[in-house]
Amino acid sequence: MNSALFAFIFFILFGIQTVSADVFTFKADKMSGSKALGREITILTGNAEVRSDNLLLRAERIEIHGDENQFIDCMGNVWGLEEEKDILFNTDRLRYDRKLKIARLEGNSTLEDRKNEIVARGRFIEYDDENEITILQISIRLFKDEMVCRSEHAVYHRKEKLLDLSGFPIVYKKEDEFRADRIRVDLDTDDVVMEGTVSGTIKN
Repeated sequence: MNSALFAFIFFILFGIQTVSADVFTFKADKMSGSKALGREITILTGNAEVRSDNLLLRAERIEIHGDENQFIDCMGNVWGLEEEKDILFNTDRLRYDRKLKIARLEGNSTLEDRKNEIVARGRFIEYDDENEITILQISIRLFKDEMVCRSEHAVYHRKEKLLDLSGFPIVYKKEDEFRADRIRVDLDTDDVVMEGTVSGTIKN
């Protein structure tokens, strides 16, 4: 069955709705679902793909549920692309809130801001698309040019190009090393501001 016919049948049988004017399309090898009151759900399996406005999601399994299909849950080899901002991510599991435009990545997760040439990895990543703020937690690694940042908690402010690190943060710039209780990195200039107990090694 081709994807156009599949989508047409899906709309007829399940009456899928969209959030405001958001563009919402999908395709998969197999679809199942339920319209039981309070438990409405659509399940896509096998090469599943959903496009919601500027966000394209692919996974082994995608579940769509909630009022007006607010939530998209992706499981297994999850791949996503925010096309307008050119932000790419990979993860084990992802939930996307279509109303709030917030994506939560769990498991081995990578977020790549290709416009700003930044790659971030962690066990939990929350990306707020409207405010352009990313929260990262657990075993964080962030790479930019020759700089590597490590910590247990970080907040990436994309508009301001600022990175706030806490939880045993360390910043490596070429052969230099910086440690403190809290570290702020200007990702535009690579300047480092440290607070609390500060230590470091600078090689000439």
